[in-house]
Amino acid sequence: MSVPPPGLQAAQADAQALAPFTTWPDGTGGAALSQFQVAGMHCAACSGLIEAALLKLPGVAQASVNPASARLSLRWRPAQLALADVLAALRAIGYEVTPDVAAPARELRRRERRQALWRLFVAGFLMMQVMMLATPAYVAEAGELSADLDRLLRWGSWVLTLPVMAFAAGPFFSGAWRQLQARRLGMDVPVALGIAVTFVASTGALFDPAGLLGHEVYFDSLTMFVALLLLARWFELGARHRAAEALEAVAGALPGAAERLLDDGRSERVPPEALRVGDRIRVAAGEAFAADGQVLAGQGLVNEALLTGESAPVPKAPGDAVVAGSINLDGSLVVSVQRVGADTTAQGIVRLMQQAQSQRPLAGGVLDRVAARFTAVVLLLALGAGLAWWWIEPSRAVAVAVAVLIVTCPCALTLAAPAAWLTASGALARRGLLLADLSALERLCEVGTVVFDKTGTLSEDRLLLRRHWARGADADALLPVARSLAALSRHPHAQAIADGASAGNWHDVREVAGRGVEARDAAGQLWRLGAPGWVSASPDPEARLAFGPDGEACMLWLDLAEVTRADAAEAVAALQAQGLRVRLLSGDQPAAVARMADMLGMADWTAGATPASKLAAVRGWQADGERVLMVGDGINDAPVLAAADVRIAMGQGAMLARSAADALLVSNRLSALPLALALALRTRRVLRQNLAWSALYNLACVPLALAGLLPPLAAGIGMAASSLLVVLNAQRLAR
Repeated sequence: MSVPPPGLQAAQADAQALAPFTTWPDGTGGAALSQFQVAGMHCAACSGLIEAALLKLPGVAQASVNPASARLSLRWRPAQLALADVLAALRAIGYEVTPDVAAPARELRRRERRQALWRLFVAGFLMMQVMMLATPAYVAEAGELSADLDRLLRWGSWVLTLPVMAFAAGPFFSGAWRQLQARRLGMDVPVALGIAVTFVASTGALFDPAGLLGHEVYFDSLTMFVALLLLARWFELGARHRAAEALEAVAGALPGAAERLLDDGRSERVPPEALRVGDRIRVAAGEAFAADGQVLAGQGLVNEALLTGESAPVPKAPGDAVVAGSINLDGSLVVSVQRVGADTTAQGIVRLMQQAQSQRPLAGGVLDRVAARFTAVVLLLALGAGLAWWWIEPSRAVAVAVAVLIVTCPCALTLAAPAAWLTASGALARRGLLLADLSALERLCEVGTVVFDKTGTLSEDRLLLRRHWARGADADALLPVARSLAALSRHPHAQAIADGASAGNWHDVREVAGRGVEARDAAGQLWRLGAPGWVSASPDPEARLAFGPDGEACMLWLDLAEVTRADAAEAVAALQAQGLRVRLLSGDQPAAVARMADMLGMADWTAGATPASKLAAVRGWQADGERVLMVGDGINDAPVLAAADVRIAMGQGAMLARSAADALLVSNRLSALPLALALALRTRRVLRQNLAWSALYNLACVPLALAGLLPPLAAGIGMAASSLLVVLNAQRLAR
């Protein structure tokens, strides 16, 4: 037995260790694409810090962090860089990172959530105590509060503020320090500076009321500001964790073990990883399917919410496909395994969701750069305001500078895009449409033409016997004989005729490629089922198939029809109602295409199209100014999918078509398409609302802060409320 060389063994070992959270686009030993979960992120600027730190490491080709989902996608070469070095590099700049596999990621989120809750509790509880101590100074009439008691209450406020500064406000200071070390101006810089200046100024006023910093203290405003900020971040953290948990629900859908049937009639319990293509497994009621496959025996109802987002049970019978992670609700099913491990539909869904949640939208990167410049302007503006008020009224200079710093923090600005896009992608995923490229949401808004392939897209991948007739014989008597011969063939046309019939007493069965199937009956007579020109010397032009004995005049003619997807007509009508031009572009015969177009109410159709002519047609429409959404499934759709402005592939389509797509319709429900187009427009509206609110908030509050009319407490409430409003407004897209 040959032993692999040490280098190959090491590469195989690395691939095996990284397998739960890594794919190898270029094959094992090449560049790896790994997914990680990040803890400690508090703003969009953190994304840039993490990416910059990783890109300095040898072997890292690309790093992308989505600030809304806190998910890192890393393209790197494990042969040049160890995983431990990646984790150490990020730990060195203050971020905890774990491979995006269920157990470690759950533990990381649990720690992050627990620490965030403790910080919020400390800030909130002590804020209430500080407010209680500050209240007498606000409500007392002149002379009612003695100087000694007032000073004692202020000292008490200072003592209670110390844990807020040392513990609760820690993320703001550590985030600001990391950003300054990386020579970046993120949102934590003005926040931390505002907190620090407020505390120092208030402390100075407490220790020396007659000094340059005046006698006013802002411990109540400071603690409330920190508590409000932490509350807003708690809600943001919850939104990120819900997105991660939804992904894990898909990743963890596989059962812990499967019952594999052996050739000798026995069975054994094995882990899903041990299954191989061709194995037979038995799935009892209440169990999940461990692999993609086809039902061989049994009938039952299956919950396919994994694909469709709906829990309505789907009936399954022999010949029907089942997917890993779906649940058998009743009955016992025997399934032939067709796809296992990373090839299953469930794992494909996981990879697409990881890819989408790890992306930083192009608009998000632009906003990050705008926010960085905006922060620089804010710091200069706060410094100028402080100096100006120092000459006008020194006792108010610090308060004005702090209010400017706080009120102009661009949290809402940088959260606007990622919050909306991530929420919309999650809503589409629940409807069975998985985005591989988040920017497709933006491009969907510009679509004016929707182009459908026919076979496998508007129609299902099966045929139905539409009618049968005979020449020189009884058609109804010949049909059961034809069914029994068709049962011996796996060709889709034969399976449509067989319709579950049992094979007859045939021998010398032979399948002729491109022609059909032939066999001899008990009397030795040769019968054929297949192409009319092969079975009969004078074929009926209306028939798609023929059946009859060789050399005899009696003949059975059969016509097959494609089965239109249940919601195809509804989807086409909805798209047309949205004002879109809907076209049918197919390589099938004109009669079949015309029949399908007529059934679905599509006036614009093309038949007999080759891959090259499909591509030319789409490019011609684009040259006329149309923005094209292409929906297809087959290998011959890959070129035209790549050329379209937006590309959606059917979930059961060819891998080549899926790799060229912006989104994957895993539910195969076409009704998700008009919903996606409508949601894309809603997402753009919400994004614009978020940006408009951020701009309006700053335009209204900055002049007030500069004029000294906005105290630090009000500025803190406004800043925290604006961030919270942006996140909550984006959550409307989840409905």
